Amino acid sequence: MSKTTRQPLPAPPPVVEIEGGIRGATRRLLLEAAMLLIREGQVPTLPEVARRAQVSRATAYRYFPSRSALITAVIDVSLGPLRCFDSAEPDGRRRVAELFESTFPRFREFEPQMRAAAQLALEHWARERAGLLDEVPYRRGHRVGILAHALAPLQPVLPAAALERLHRALSVLYGIEPRVVLKDIWGLADAEVDAVVAWMADALVTSSLREAEAAPPARRTRTKAAS
Repeated sequence: MSKTTRQPLPAPPPVVEIEGGIRGATRRLLLEAAMLLIREGQVPTLPEVARRAQVSRATAYRYFPSRSALITAVIDVSLGPLRCFDSAEPDGRRRVAELFESTFPRFREFEPQMRAAAQLALEHWARERAGLLDEVPYRRGHRVGILAHALAPLQPVLPAAALERLHRALSVLYGIEPRVVLKDIWGLADAEVDAVVAWMADALVTSSLREAEAAPPARRTRTKAAS
């Protein structure tokens, strides 16, 4: 993969900047307690977070009425800066590479939180199918918009169907899922994981571009006219 200029990201704080005063301090305390429990290997419940933060259950539920609300806040704290990815790189392949390379460090830093979110989503999926879910289901999906920005330079180049396929394929790579496979099954170190995922992302973009270039001229003309 060609070398790209990495977009600088702010150093990850323990908790995102939130409102001041007693309310802000309490919310910060609860989030920090949740972060600690997650790093200890749990997907914490609100009572567990309340105990760790040394506040009442009622107080914890006032700030976070469900585990979904709690984990959403934790992920906002952990990965929020990634959602502000804004690149002026005009080359689609390089912009995708820039996105992956600039966000890998934060994925490593907040891997426990990302795993906790995935675990909660899977639990809710299973309980919802069984008709046993008794709380608001946790949903993920921010990667779709982030990747759309990275792929924007390719819109005039790729047919709509090919661009959508590439978007979906990259969404499998941009998150915790490849880290789970490559670390838990293959035993790879973080640097090896990053290298494999970057190679896969570049291979997907390269393959899509080659398919577009190999398309019959009439088809390419219709694609550009429709874009």
